[in-house]
Amino acid sequence: MSLLPDGTYDVVVVDAELDDAGDLRVEVTISLGPQIGRIVALRKNHVVSADGRLDTADPLALLGLAGTLRVRDGVPSFRPETV
Repeated sequence: MSLLPDGTYDVVVVDAELDDAGDLRVEVTISLGPQIGRIVALRKNHVVSADGRLDTADPLALLGLAGTLRVRDGVPSFRPETV
């Protein structure tokens, strides 16, 4: 699979879970533009909220959230619109 080009993308969370180590895994799908439908898997260190904190107690609460995915130098960063 090729890397996602640097840029800003509108996305929606399609999966969220805690792995065996208790770390958050989130999958988002791009909802607009030429990369529409592409799924990007992220780990907690790539997911931030507006206040810098993210409640991971219930990862299913993230399902369906819209947000922005920014890719810079091949490194993704996802910010949900609301948490």
